[in-house]
Amino acid sequence: MTETQKALVPRPTALELFDGPVTDASLRRYLEGIPGVDAVGLEQRAANLGSRSIKTTSKKWALDKIIELIDLTTLEGADTPGKVRSLVAKAITPDASDSSTPRVAAVCVYGDMVPYAVEALGVHHAKGTDSGINVAAVATAFPSGRASLAIKLSDTADAVDAGADEIDMVIDRGAFLSGRYGQVYDEIVAVKEACRRSDGSYAHLKVILETGELNTYDNVRRASWLAILAGGDFIKTSTGKVAPAATLPVTLSMLEVVRDWHRLTGEKIGVKPAGGIRTSKDAIKYLVTVAETVGEEWLQPHLFRFGASSLLNDVLLQRQKMTTGHYSGADYVTID
Repeated sequence: MTETQKALVPRPTALELFDGPVTDASLRRYLEGIPGVDAVGLEQRAANLGSRSIKTTSKKWALDKIIELIDLTTLEGADTPGKVRSLVAKAITPDASDSSTPRVAAVCVYGDMVPYAVEALGVHHAKGTDSGINVAAVATAFPSGRASLAIKLSDTADAVDAGADEIDMVIDRGAFLSGRYGQVYDEIVAVKEACRRSDGSYAHLKVILETGELNTYDNVRRASWLAILAGGDFIKTSTGKVAPAATLPVTLSMLEVVRDWHRLTGEKIGVKPAGGIRTSKDAIKYLVTVAETVGEEWLQPHLFRFGASSLLNDVLLQRQKMTTGHYSGADYVTID
């Protein structure tokens, strides 16, 4: 078979949409047939949603909801087991002075740090549910994605074997931008299979598009559809290592794809904006955008996340102000 004739392993729903095998050629026809994005209209809708205010009585709910949706993250070359343990301690007890503070959804670390995160979580480890704190691991040669498929799959399998509940993979942006959609699709399918555990269950797969390198909203829309067709459980904006990272218009575009996919198939796909969301004010704009685009039912950890490191501290300071009427000093919250 030629490359364009080679059948790719599909998401079950993809077979129905394509009315037959998913090939590189059929995938290209499908993605390039998606209507283009009205950039002006998209940015205007995002600006309108971002300008909406919420009632003071709703702000406490919003702040708690933001915390519940955070993937508390450390992804630095200098990460150590001790730093990961500190991160987990903060995830479990974000505010030691207020026991009503909710816990975050997950901690996100490099694959080799997963065992330390799992150990530190102990009984608080959710193990893929919403009833505790999950462990997410970046994989597939994060953040660049520049490695052989064998290395990417090994990277993924090692993290899952170590106890990761979620895998945040990066797509090959070079292949995508060159129009090699089948290659990107195939890699996502293979990584999804590498998320399979020995008992037959799967770690959840978040597919990072690195939207800052995709250049256009049209590419963001195509990459979102591609990631979903290939089996991604979440689509994620960014690694946080490339500027711009998450933006409201880009996230809105991705949410619209998720909405359209749900209308088409009945399946719910998650969305994770990551990088650059540092304040409660900004995060609330995303909550409003989610609620207005796909519905409030998406405001749950298994369908929406914030990838963030510093956002939690700002939310904690805002919660404290609502309780006491004044802001605390910088030493009120921990750095890690």
